[in-house]
Amino acid sequence: MATFALVDGNTFYASCERVFRPDLAGRPIVVLSNNDGCVVARSAEARALGIKGFVPYFEVAGLCRRHGVEVFSSNYALYGDMSRRMMAILAEHVPAQDVYSIDECFLDLSGLPDRDVLTRRLRSDVWRRIGIPACVGVGASKTLAKLANHIAKSRPEWDGVFDWDWAGTAERERLLAGIEARRIWGVGRHLGTRLADMGIHSALDLARADPHRIKRAFNVVVERIVAELGGVSCLDMEDVAPPRQQIISSRSFARPLNDYTAVHASVSHHVARAAEKLRRQGSVAGSIGVSIRSSPFRDAPCHGWRVMPLIYPSDDTLTLADAAARALRTIWRDGPLYQKAGVVLMDLGPRTVQQQDLLLAPPDPRRARLMAALDAVNRQFGRDTLRLAAEQASEQWHMRQQWRSPRYTTRWDELLVVR
Repeated sequence: MATFALVDGNTFYASCERVFRPDLAGRPIVVLSNNDGCVVARSAEARALGIKGFVPYFEVAGLCRRHGVEVFSSNYALYGDMSRRMMAILAEHVPAQDVYSIDECFLDLSGLPDRDVLTRRLRSDVWRRIGIPACVGVGASKTLAKLANHIAKSRPEWDGVFDWDWAGTAERERLLAGIEARRIWGVGRHLGTRLADMGIHSALDLARADPHRIKRAFNVVVERIVAELGGVSCLDMEDVAPPRQQIISSRSFARPLNDYTAVHASVSHHVARAAEKLRRQGSVAGSIGVSIRSSPFRDAPCHGWRVMPLIYPSDDTLTLADAAARALRTIWRDGPLYQKAGVVLMDLGPRTVQQQDLLLAPPDPRRARLMAALDAVNRQFGRDTLRLAAEQASEQWHMRQQWRSPRYTTRWDELLVVR
C-alpha cells in the first residue's frame, strides 16, 4: 500500500530569519515582497496581531511599529539555500522525494518500517541540523498527506506529526468534516465555490461524493481527488500543478530609470530567471516578449511591448537574451522614465519534441551541456554565481530591499560573526 509524507517548514521565511537571529524567538516577524511592497510571510505572532497576508506594507506599517514587529525584505538567496539544505536532509531518510515548493516536499514512505519513529525523526532532524521547525503529515495518498500536514500544523495535541492511521473511523470523519473543501490540494477558492453550489462544503463531503457526478461536473483531476480522499493514490503533482503555458519574469525598479544600459541589464536578468524556470520544467519557448513601461500614474504614460519569434524553440539563456535585446532596441524611447521591465516566454512546448528545419543548421548540442553546467553551478554554489555579463552592466535597476538580512550562507562577506 502506498504511503506518503508531506513535510512543510513552518512559516518558512520567518523561520529562516530566526535561525541566525535567536533573539527573534517569540517575536512577531513579517517578510515583504520585492521592492518592499506587500506582506508575503508572517510569523504566528504577527498573525495574532491581525496582520493579514498580501496587504500593502504601508497599510500595516503603523501597526508594526506599535507592536515592535520585525520587518524584513525578501532574502531569496538565504531562503533558497535553507530550502536546499532542508530537502537534502529529508532525502537522506527515504528512497524517493518530490520537492513541491520552496518549503515543502512529498516523501515516499511505502514499505518503510517503524513509520512512527521515522516521521518524528524527520521533524527532529531538520530542527537539529538547520533550526527550521517543520510539520509532517502522513496518508495513503498525497492529498491525504497534505490534509494530515494541515492537521499536524493546526492542532498542537499532535505535536507536529499526524498520520491518518492513528485516527479511528469516527475521528477521521470528524477531522475531514472540519476542513473546508476549498483547502484541499488541487481545489482552491474558485473550485470550492462551485463545489459549495453542489452542497459540498467539507473534505468529508467531497470524499463521500459520487466520483462519476464529480467527473461530469468538473474533470478527471477532481474525480481523482475524490479517489485520493478515499485512500487511493492516483494523483501526480503534474495533475495539480501542470507545466506552465507561459513564464513571466518582471519587476518594478526601485526608482524610475531612463538609462538604456540599466533597463537592458534588468531585461537580461529576467531572461536568465525565466530560462532557468523553463529548463526546470523541461520545456522550450517558441517566442519571447519584452515589456517596458513608465508609471501609469504620471502624465503621458509610456508602454513598449514586442514579441520576438525564435527560429528554433529554445531554452538557451544566451539565445533568449539575444532575442530579448533585439526586442528591447525596437521599443526603447529616450525620454520617458521607465518604472518596470519584464519578459514573457511564450509558445512553450516539451524539450523532447522539436521540428527541425531542412535549410538551417540545428542548434549546437554543446549549448545544452553549457546550460546544464550553468544550472548545476548555480544550484550548488548559490543563485547568480554564474550569470550574464549584461546583468552586471548596471545596478541601478536593482529592487529596493531596505530591511534585507545578510545572505549568511551564500556570501563570504556576509557570514555571521560571533563575538
